Amino acid sequence: MRRLGAFLAGLAALVLPSVGPVAGEQLAGPARNFAGSVQLDYLAVTHRQVVNDRSFDGPTLELSLKLAADLTDNLTANVKVCFACHGFEVGMAYVDVRGADALNLRAGRFTPAFGSFPLRHDPANHRTGDKPLPYDMGRMIRFRDWNEGILPAPWVDNGIEVNGTLAVGKQLQLDYAVYGIAGPKGSADGFDFDYTLSRSPERYYVDNNSEPSFGARLSATLNRGDALFAVGGSAIAGHYDPQAKLRFWIWGGDAMLQLPWLVLRAEYLVRHTQIAIGSTPELRFKYSAGASGRFADEVIRDGFYAEAELPLGRIDLVARWDGLRQFGNVAATSPLRSTSIVLRYTGALAVQLVGALRLKASVEQYDFSDFTDEIAAHLGLTTVF
Repeated sequence: MRRLGAFLAGLAALVLPSVGPVAGEQLAGPARNFAGSVQLDYLAVTHRQVVNDRSFDGPTLELSLKLAADLTDNLTANVKVCFACHGFEVGMAYVDVRGADALNLRAGRFTPAFGSFPLRHDPANHRTGDKPLPYDMGRMIRFRDWNEGILPAPWVDNGIEVNGTLAVGKQLQLDYAVYGIAGPKGSADGFDFDYTLSRSPERYYVDNNSEPSFGARLSATLNRGDALFAVGGSAIAGHYDPQAKLRFWIWGGDAMLQLPWLVLRAEYLVRHTQIAIGSTPELRFKYSAGASGRFADEVIRDGFYAEAELPLGRIDLVARWDGLRQFGNVAATSPLRSTSIVLRYTGALAVQLVGALRLKASVEQYDFSDFTDEIAAHLGLTTVF
């Protein structure tokens, strides 16, 4: 917390001199903008008193603080920090060099362009207490057994991205991004990504295999005035182990329809992850070799969500259906099977209390193939400033 206090003091020193120049005085230095959001969410599993062996229950704080500075007409710097269940972390530290709307260079630490939900991952930007399962980070029931979702949001990494926007006529807009990043990390004998290696400052924000991962995104938005329709596709691939021998690749598609009285969203993600066989696979894996006598070295995991958001003045109603599936061999100690599925059904509401302060409440029903089904409830407060 001392580090958080020091950071806030530094932000104040940067922001306060740029606020409210004296009459007749010319503003010197770059224009700065400071913004933030905070959410306190309480998670309870209705028929259990203690569930910390399967989820981060109880109250969880998510804090986001961002400072943006326009250094020149074509150069912008952004810094963002967050404090949540994984502790204090730098979620953004990059510069943008704009050549034109169609050409922008981003370098530093940022969330690479993948999927639609990461664009609104901050708690104040979505109306439910939890994120969709493909992007979940620490709040789904049994997250340790599943090792999170497909690509927990926000996925933050070091690298370079080239992105831009192209206008096609008056109603159609195309957005693209291509990037090279350090990529996800894992051990040489791992079964999956190790997310603590990617997001823990104590482990250093460095590449673990001296080889970048590459990705791209392309999306199209059609704006008809009273209706907005968007579709997008994303992909990323590379190696995640220290020796750069275990490959992965992820692809996904997303769609959104926004009307004055309804918003519909849907995404689908697939991740192929190569796993280490090891010298004693008969002891390492839960399932024996196939008819060929060889152990399969790839695990496939996919996930989806479909949700409807109904704005009713100061109240937003949300209904969501999401899920995860995993296919392939698992560790001998894993409770999952060769085919494991979890489906979740969520009903939520967000009530605007005063200003930007909102009350969020939701109920989630989990349908597990490998565990007892669960019912969870979220209650939280969130605001932007």
